[in-house]
Amino acid sequence: MNTPPPPDASRRTARGTAVAAATAVCLLLAGCSGGGEAGGSGKDAAGRPGGARMKVALVTHGAPGDAYWDLVQKGAQVAAAKDGIDLTYANDADPAGQAKLVRDAIRDKADGIAVTLAKPEAMKGPIAEARAAGIPVVGLNSGIDAWQAEGVLEYFGQDESVAGRAVGEKLNGLKARHTLCVIHERGNVALEARCAGVKKTFGGQTQMLYADGTDMDTVTASISASLHQDPSIDEVVTLGAQYALAAVKSVKETRSKAHVATFDLNKDLVAAVRKGDVQFAVDQQPYLQGYLAVDALWLYRTNGNVSGGGVAPVLTGPAFVTKKNVAAVAKYAADGTR
Repeated sequence: MNTPPPPDASRRTARGTAVAAATAVCLLLAGCSGGGEAGGSGKDAAGRPGGARMKVALVTHGAPGDAYWDLVQKGAQVAAAKDGIDLTYANDADPAGQAKLVRDAIRDKADGIAVTLAKPEAMKGPIAEARAAGIPVVGLNSGIDAWQAEGVLEYFGQDESVAGRAVGEKLNGLKARHTLCVIHERGNVALEARCAGVKKTFGGQTQMLYADGTDMDTVTASISASLHQDPSIDEVVTLGAQYALAAVKSVKETRSKAHVATFDLNKDLVAAVRKGDVQFAVDQQPYLQGYLAVDALWLYRTNGNVSGGGVAPVLTGPAFVTKKNVAAVAKYAADGTR
């Protein structure tokens, strides 16, 4: 993938000895400041006039009330504070709604956009419009197989197919025989890839269950119904921390002998792993995804850096959290950053 030069790169040319001489005179005169760009363009390193703060929009497919995205936002906010960025967060689980939010960011003249690609087809148009407007776009969390084709500069996240295959192998080691993989958002490429990966390497039977992730009571009821209907299910794999806790509830209500494992992590899930209610969690580090996405836009605008060279994703997972190592992340989970 060819990486375009950052905005205003052509204006940052060296002025040679003339600039050096001017700087020396400037330093000799009281009240002369070293701020601003050489040549007095009145723009900062990110190309903003008058030293105005860089504006970044983070647009995700997160559903209302999904605590996972709180971790992504926290990481993004820390990076924004460090880099002096005005950060705007917006989310819509509906692909058309998310596309509109990206277009809103373009109209607001954002200096950079970070976007999730759970439904890549819906993002093609808005990303192309951002590029035409000279706005760099980076991807995070979802869409690892689509980000380059979409024209995104960089991508930060987990290879969900790899993570799913790793879970399948782990279940083989645990001697599981029949796995129920719960997909809480139909059509989300990342979630579908996780369960497909599990099925690819798991030696037993893998059964998919689609549930409405926006209604936790429905998720619990759907899992309970599956456990009632087929007592041979001995493992429930969920794709989000809150859904794992719902699965634990379903297992107890139905008196099933099934174990629960999950993707993703939060402080309540850490407690469940410690207690033994959940066997393990796959941590893709959402805080890190948010942090890296925002920081990458700042680095690109100010220094032309492109992580992975624009040809390889920056992987933030997978990492397994089990009862043996959960103490190492418990403190950070309690602080709301893991």
